[in-house]
Amino acid sequence: MTVKISHTPEVQQFFEEAAGLHNDNGSPRLKRIVQRVLQDAARLIEDLEISEDEFWHAVDYLNRLGGRGEAGLLVAGLGLEHFLDLLQDAKDAQAGLGGGTPRTIEGPLYVAGAPITEGEARMDDGSEEGVATVMFLEGQVFGPQGQPLAGATVDLWHANTRGTYSFFDQSQSAYNLRRRIVTDAQGRYRARSIVPSGYGCDPQGPTQECLDLLGRHGQRPAHIHFFISAPGYRHLTTQINLAGDRYLWDDFAYATREGLVGEVVLRDDGQGRVAELTFDFQLQQAQDSEAEQRSARPRALQQD
Repeated sequence: MTVKISHTPEVQQFFEEAAGLHNDNGSPRLKRIVQRVLQDAARLIEDLEISEDEFWHAVDYLNRLGGRGEAGLLVAGLGLEHFLDLLQDAKDAQAGLGGGTPRTIEGPLYVAGAPITEGEARMDDGSEEGVATVMFLEGQVFGPQGQPLAGATVDLWHANTRGTYSFFDQSQSAYNLRRRIVTDAQGRYRARSIVPSGYGCDPQGPTQECLDLLGRHGQRPAHIHFFISAPGYRHLTTQINLAGDRYLWDDFAYATREGLVGEVVLRDDGQGRVAELTFDFQLQQAQDSEAEQRSARPRALQQD
């Protein structure tokens, strides 16, 4: 027989006490959130008859997840980061906001403070010459009426040929494959880089452990991340996912969206094969100064 007590006044009052609602200190906002977490967790335990073994296994899992720094990876893999995009899309639709390049997830591998240049940049450090395919990436940033935006900042980052990112992969030089480019008078940005590889979750890590139990893979297609910003315009977090990748529409992080697929054109420049990719971005007008800024999500910062 299923026993349920979470709804009783005694238990509800206990959760209020545990969440700090009976004192005047701390954060009222956090107190309400913790109260809701406790109430919903209790209902889940009762409704699904979670055993003590299952409960403590979950606690151990959270310890291991945090110890490996994979919480950001797991929320992407479980679709929660994509859900935030869907929710914001719905809020925009309700407010009558539309147009522009679609948003998609940031992912957990951004590093603040990349070198900044005017107009164009070389992103790679040359360490994969002879292995990687050289990639020339360019495009324009436009406003909502199609006007080129001079002085916009294109902050971009991507993986190397092994699917790893500088900073998190200590074998790479600082800020390898990470740059900020300020657009020129025609709103153009240009970058020389290398064609990135997609990546998979560490097979021995806790994120893949969870995905295995869900019967899912942990693979991402090759992609390039972007923050696009300009004064007076809404900050855009997005990414280009490369056409032809086997995981393009089977991305474990659910980041591929219509309008965000980049077509890579291969040609021979006389010295070997190179890849060309052109991708333009269109920003929305900012409704207020807060909309011009990216979220306050904690991010890595390269230490000198």
